[in-house]
Amino acid sequence: MAVISKVLGLLLMVFSLTLAPPVMVSFWYQDNAEFSFILAFAITLATGLLLWFPVIRTKRDLRTRDGFLITSLFWVVLALFGSLPFIFSTATQLSIVDAVFESLSGLTTTGATVMTNLDTLPPSILYYRQQLQWLGGIGIIVIAVAILPMLGVGGMQLYRAEAPGPVKDSKLTPRITETAKALFLIYLSLTVACTLSYWLAGMSFFDAICHAFSTVAIGGFSTHDASIGHFQSPAIMLVAMFFMLVSAINFALHFTVWRERSLRTYLNDPEFRFYSVMVLVGTVITVTYLYFTHTYSMKHSLLEGSFELVSILTTTGFGVADFSAWPTFLPFMIFMFAFMGGCAGSTGGGIKMIRVMLIFKQGIREIYRLIHPNAVFPIKLGTKTVSNRVVEAVWGFFAVYVIAYLTMTLALLATKTDFVTAFTAVGACLNNLGPGLGDVSAHYGGLNAPAKWILCFAMLLGRLEVFTLLVLFTPAFWRK
Repeated sequence: MAVISKVLGLLLMVFSLTLAPPVMVSFWYQDNAEFSFILAFAITLATGLLLWFPVIRTKRDLRTRDGFLITSLFWVVLALFGSLPFIFSTATQLSIVDAVFESLSGLTTTGATVMTNLDTLPPSILYYRQQLQWLGGIGIIVIAVAILPMLGVGGMQLYRAEAPGPVKDSKLTPRITETAKALFLIYLSLTVACTLSYWLAGMSFFDAICHAFSTVAIGGFSTHDASIGHFQSPAIMLVAMFFMLVSAINFALHFTVWRERSLRTYLNDPEFRFYSVMVLVGTVITVTYLYFTHTYSMKHSLLEGSFELVSILTTTGFGVADFSAWPTFLPFMIFMFAFMGGCAGSTGGGIKMIRVMLIFKQGIREIYRLIHPNAVFPIKLGTKTVSNRVVEAVWGFFAVYVIAYLTMTLALLATKTDFVTAFTAVGACLNNLGPGLGDVSAHYGGLNAPAKWILCFAMLLGRLEVFTLLVLFTPAFWRK
């Protein structure tokens, strides 16, 4: 346990430093909210020191099970300490469950909020919410592994536990430290580009930074109750759509394109092609149905329909219209697209495009096997054959995902939540999406405390891609 205490202490101290920017924002805008951040900083730093200092001389590589435990523990601990500014702030006046919910929603890039009247809140609180999503998007553990080797702690186990996607062992560069740096630089570059684009499109610089944080993180928090719809700007909507689509692409693919200086690399990637087709199909259905049901004019159908489809499919959760009020099947269809989510290795949530593609290919293979029982039908991604072990792992993931979804939906129904709200709230939190239908189409503030705790677990389960968290509940994990 000494090495776990050391890593958690170190990471808490690193996280405490991220409370400095909101203090500066508070001083700049003179919103009188700095005390809550200073107090939270002192408590977080002191706790980190208490965990780290007694075991400072411990030097041992992390085992695989240590990586899973630290990853899961850290997201829980980080959410608890991240909630402190919300608890201490007189402007928010959140209960403990609401503060933890908001903090965890930010860090897991879910974007489900219990806070209303955002336009009247102190700028430092608004900035802090956005910063939580930005940190969660890159995964603070992936950032931190860049310095762990210097402390005598191997970081690869952490990266395997944190990195999304069906194949955990692939690295962008030979060393885990360089991998973390490469991911961070890509993430930072996209954030800067997004900030400048929003600013040039008409946002204030403060709003541009805040919305860039949540756009690149595929988070969906906003500084306004009306989200992106507050700005009433087609240019801002187009900027948001572009960066949502880009951020939902595998960051390893971005790295490869940058290294090879060739955009053709995108087109050669089977997951990217599948992702592009799903976006196109969803957009065409949404826009066409909105127009022919006379919900909007062609211009508004094209702009608002495509925006909401992209926002929900990529699991960002920004809004320019209340899609839950759209006619007949459309709200549910758009919501179901969120289950596919972004590409593996992106900041998006959901099952991930590559898994959906493999499930589809396996289904086709089973049909062919019925016709030709003795034939061999390999599953391929591009020119590469996918091993049966990977296909089995994907099917196992999908099965557990569905079972967890149904179980938590039943649990939410037991808290006297109506079916549409329960079904979509669990789906939105498990997919790290944010907005649902029914009572959670705008915010989650109206839910009772037990329902919010269940949804906190759903957010954590989705962010850690199910198995990383569920493995801790198996007796085999704890046997020596």
